[in-house]
Amino acid sequence: MVENIFYVVLAILGLGFLVFIHELGHYIVAVKEGMRVEAFAIGFGKPIWTWEVNGVKWRLCMLPFGGYVKIAGMQKEKGVDPCDIPDGFYGKTPGQRIKVALAGPLVNVAFALIVFFGLWIVGGRQKNFAEFTQRIGWVDPHSALYENGVRAGDVIKKYEGKPFKGFRDLVVSSIMKDRITRIEGYKVDYSTGRHRFFDYTLSTYEDPSSVKDKMVTIGVMSPAQYLIYDQKHPSPVLKAAGLHPLDRIVWADGDLVFSLKQLSSIVNESTAFLTVQRKGLTIQTKVPRVLLNDLKMNSFERAEIGDWQHEANLKSRFQDLYFIPYNLSPDCEVESRIGFIDEQDQTKAFEGCERCTSFQVLQEGDRILAVDGIPVEFSYEILDLLQTRRVLMIVERDPTVINPVLWTKADTQFENLNYENLTEIISSIGTENDHTSAGNLYLLKPLIPQSLLDMPLSTVQKRQISDELDRSRKEIDSVQDPQKRRQLLDQWEQNQKKLVLGIPLRDRTVEYNPSPWEQFVHVCEDTWRTLSGLVTGVLNPKYVSGPVGIIQVVHHSWTIGLKEALFWMAVISLNLGIVNLLPIPVLDGGHIVFSLFEMATGRRITSRMMERLIVPFIVLLIGAFIYITYQDISRLFSRFF
Repeated sequence: MVENIFYVVLAILGLGFLVFIHELGHYIVAVKEGMRVEAFAIGFGKPIWTWEVNGVKWRLCMLPFGGYVKIAGMQKEKGVDPCDIPDGFYGKTPGQRIKVALAGPLVNVAFALIVFFGLWIVGGRQKNFAEFTQRIGWVDPHSALYENGVRAGDVIKKYEGKPFKGFRDLVVSSIMKDRITRIEGYKVDYSTGRHRFFDYTLSTYEDPSSVKDKMVTIGVMSPAQYLIYDQKHPSPVLKAAGLHPLDRIVWADGDLVFSLKQLSSIVNESTAFLTVQRKGLTIQTKVPRVLLNDLKMNSFERAEIGDWQHEANLKSRFQDLYFIPYNLSPDCEVESRIGFIDEQDQTKAFEGCERCTSFQVLQEGDRILAVDGIPVEFSYEILDLLQTRRVLMIVERDPTVINPVLWTKADTQFENLNYENLTEIISSIGTENDHTSAGNLYLLKPLIPQSLLDMPLSTVQKRQISDELDRSRKEIDSVQDPQKRRQLLDQWEQNQKKLVLGIPLRDRTVEYNPSPWEQFVHVCEDTWRTLSGLVTGVLNPKYVSGPVGIIQVVHHSWTIGLKEALFWMAVISLNLGIVNLLPIPVLDGGHIVFSLFEMATGRRITSRMMERLIVPFIVLLIGAFIYITYQDISRLFSRFF
């Protein structure tokens, strides 16, 4: 708690510093040009500290979200035209006024460039691999992208004709609600290393996981991640399974693993990994685990499975038992398929298996040798083993994974997996000569996932999870569209039952260090995209952060480290400089436009006309400030209530 308060104070001081240097720029140039400065204030509202130096009243105010330099003549005085005050702002030439107006924004821009250069000199910042990878971590199985054959592990090279810089490009697209998106890249066959180029123009659709905000997507649900076991003190269960700190999960139940979302999907698929003998050959495949109640069985088939239930000493009700949709002989040989009562259930049951790279449908005459790597001789053993969901995983044990790599090289290192060693382990699962390791790859003992609330967590952790579920439910209840609310409620109910492995995982660290100019241009592009989106109506103003949101961002950056905090202060400073140069009468850019008009026409804009132009914009800016602050506070409180 104390630490959080400390970081909030640092965030407020940081924002106050940016305002201070902005106003200091105006102040220094105004004095140099012979203008009389009456007051210099940091913040708005009632002053909490006031002092006077050389006729200038310095004020530190209660609300540190802004500031101002009061130059003589900038505010209308009784009976005196601002232009008639010789040492006032409008008493000077247009060129002098432009210099003063430009000074503040230019100081902010200069500060940003100095910070970007300093960060570049010291080696940049440490970020997560997922922020900069071009590799896909998970694709929505119900998207057009998935139908076109794009899968987790494939690579996006271009987005809307521009180089794809990372998942953030897709997030920006979802906020801007682009209707059509063109992506180019290549599909990767990791077994051979071959690449196949793709070029798709896709329509966006509403992200099924979004609640209040109707975000859109093309189907890329996650960037690729390293899944590294990050635990200094391994739990006895995970240690018994063979998992070591810094192990990286690379394979699970027949699939290469590219992200946490993909792993979660695999874990929550009701499947079994089988070792099967087919015509003298041994193969591995996945089959769905389904409730017997969903299968269309005759009386003989039901009676036989009932006998197996008795042999396995299973106490559950017959209809609540799991099995596979195949008729088996007592000695585990496949005799035929069993149909489903509902065809949709059949399609849904096989979906997870069909995504498996080693998936093959069982055929008549196949003999099941093992379930989840556990050898079987009789079908009642299969029935017994199918009642528990187990997950098989292969990890890579590479001590160098803890070392940060350059963000430009991280993607190529992601592919450095010895597929021959991986195939050697997979093909031996469930056989007499099983290989639990090959090279730096290791097969773990089967892990049994549990629901989150059933995990051995502390009371505080369980309460936090319960509170999070309650908050999610309240958000769902506030959704107006009945169909969307029903869909989200179904997801919420599934999340309550969601299975987890209880493995604390983290991504790999990369050294992100682009040149100062690259960082400068990148921030300018983002700012331009945001401003143009607001003007055209493509971007909803509720996505824009105000002072409260900015303090949250800076607060969070301080919790990461000094370099991250400096970077975000530079970003905010650059944005402050750019926004103040907008040709809006109440901003510095407005004063520059007035001065340029006077230089071009030789005529001054009267104080009455200036008033008419400035007052409406002041009202608009105050309204925008209130709206954005309300959205910031709403987002903040939604985390706690």
